[in-house]
Amino acid sequence: MSASVTRCPGCGSSNIVDDDLYCQAQRVCVDCGSVVSEGVLTDDWTGDTEISYSRTTAVARKPCLNLIKGLQRVKAICRILRVNNEIENHSQAYYTQAYQHDAFIRVSLQKKEVLAGCCVLVSCRLLNWPVTMGTISCLLDADPVVVGAVYQEMIKILNIKAPVFIINDVMEAHSQEYKISSLHVPEELAENSRDLTKRAVALVELAADTWIVTGRHPTPIMMASIYLSWQSLKPNKHRLKLTLDKFCQMAKVNKLKPAMKRIAEMKEVLCKLGREIPWVREAVTPDNVMQQVEDILNYRFALLRRALRTHEETLQAESEASGEDSLPEEAASSQVAEHGEQNSNAPTAEEYELNAESAQRPRDGNDDPHTEPEGNTGGGESQAPAPNWGKRVLFAPPCVVHPKRRRVERPECKDVTGDEDISDSEIDSYIRTPREAREFAQTQKMLSESEKT
Repeated sequence: MSASVTRCPGCGSSNIVDDDLYCQAQRVCVDCGSVVSEGVLTDDWTGDTEISYSRTTAVARKPCLNLIKGLQRVKAICRILRVNNEIENHSQAYYTQAYQHDAFIRVSLQKKEVLAGCCVLVSCRLLNWPVTMGTISCLLDADPVVVGAVYQEMIKILNIKAPVFIINDVMEAHSQEYKISSLHVPEELAENSRDLTKRAVALVELAADTWIVTGRHPTPIMMASIYLSWQSLKPNKHRLKLTLDKFCQMAKVNKLKPAMKRIAEMKEVLCKLGREIPWVREAVTPDNVMQQVEDILNYRFALLRRALRTHEETLQAESEASGEDSLPEEAASSQVAEHGEQNSNAPTAEEYELNAESAQRPRDGNDDPHTEPEGNTGGGESQAPAPNWGKRVLFAPPCVVHPKRRRVERPECKDVTGDEDISDSEIDSYIRTPREAREFAQTQKMLSESEKT
């Protein structure tokens, strides 16, 4: 029907108006309400309301702005870590899935930023890419505790079974963060990354055998092992006098406060094993133990056995001197059994090589009492019921050596009513003696005279 129709075909009325209520103009009869014409196309602009194509025909919902920014942040973290495209795709998929969950849709922007890093972390762990939670926390400039909480919540919600990483797997990637090559520091302080990683892995394995790693955050342990490895590879005066603070400043890494405690614990273990080396004449202390690190790591299984046996003999001698019963064999041999079962073949070969080495090197006149056959091996643990038995063993978990103080339940205080009986002795203690009365009177007299003057 053309636009020139002036009468309604239904009622014949000429009262026809243009209806511009919708996006397409129509001509309607006012008397009967019939649509006279519709779908009129014209080249002239009639001033109708413009409606975009996306609002009338779009089916898929656009992602929100925060989701787009989060995906960009995930991509940026992946580019910084230089991971492959598979990890990047997995990270973006996990972030989109977690972002749309009810647990993360209405949270703060800071938590969403941490969620992006956690998605990258879980993707790296699933695909065996060595990245630690400390690295993600440093990139996000976030609290590691918050990152850990968001990570645990995310893998629980998405039902992801992420493998637990081992420190040895990420040591190579961690050591490369330290800028101590010949391009960054002087030659006497420079060290090859490959040799540094190899020595650090050996120190971490020794720390694991002596319970230092148990229940501890991995990043401070790795920092401590890197620092001690760097000092022990070339133990010259330039390296030995450099503290951890200056080392971190030189390597351009952030120092971790717990690393100082881990360094002290590792040096203590190295000293215990260094004293068992037969050809070492001088006393092994934390100041000079760095010169013996290479020998300690080469013969660590044999030295562990010797140290445990020496500790057992010392405890037996103390118990005999004090008239107590000797240690039970089962409790005494527990630590040696723990190290011996894991490395049943290696210690035998190392013991033979250690004895051959000690025969070639000069020794003191006093023979070492530790060179008995391996049949008399024993441990240093005392009975568990003894108070703080971790103090009596040579190597023990940190929670045993430094146990937490338990809360002691105090008896409830009875209410004081004021009607309690008072003894005569207590009453006498409140009454001044004649001497106290004289001294009090003299003091009052002196004070009054001083006020008058």
